[in-house]
Amino acid sequence: MSDKSESYKVISDNRQARYLYEILETYEVGIQLTGTEVKSIRAGKVNLQDGYALIRDGEAWLINVHISPYNASGQYFNHEPRRTRKLLLHRQEIRKLTGKVEQQGLTLIPLKMYLKRGWVKVSIALGKGKKLHDKREDLKRRQDQRDIQRAMKNY
Repeated sequence: MSDKSESYKVISDNRQARYLYEILETYEVGIQLTGTEVKSIRAGKVNLQDGYALIRDGEAWLINVHISPYNASGQYFNHEPRRTRKLLLHRQEIRKLTGKVEQQGLTLIPLKMYLKRGWVKVSIALGKGKKLHDKREDLKRRQDQRDIQRAMKNY
């Protein structure tokens, strides 16, 4: 397998984000981590459920994402599970995101965390919160698609 391959292994997926938000744009970003955090991520002990991203002082931050402490290390060397982590973006991307978040009232949501060529990456999305009727409409559309597939399978 070559080093240039674009394969990646999904560690954690925030499935509820697509239900709660209308996804407008997605970005692949790096994340600044400590050693025990990387080991926990490789073990798959990540929860993106309540996480979100903010832009403060020209830097992007990932907030409230839970990465469990690594079991094989002592308490002194371990990390805090819900600490604020820095996201690695280009300055132009941060400027663009700042404008959209502040002017249009959009939210930055982590969609998935994965390993790509040995590096931990996070897919964040610009999202707009869905209203209750939008959620119901999506559920109805999904149920209709299932019914159509079932009917097509039988005939």
